[in-house]
Amino acid sequence: MKKKFKMNEVDCANCAAKMEEAIKKIPGVIDANMNFMTQKLTIEADDERFDEIMAEAQKCCERVDAGTKIIMD
Repeated sequence: MKKKFKMNEVDCANCAAKMEEAIKKIPGVIDANMNFMTQKLTIEADDERFDEIMAEAQKCCERVDAGTKIIMD
């Protein structure tokens, strides 16, 4: 499954790159792309574990930049 999300409070391109790399290391993630300029995150991951993966992705983002949120519709 591939989904796009809006990001909130990503402060710099370096932080976005660190978040992307951390998310890519989560088991079950096929690919991840963080665009700092548009504040968008695209994640392609295992359908069966998608909610669990998104919870872990949020933790990764908060570790890099406290206060950053993945906005899920």
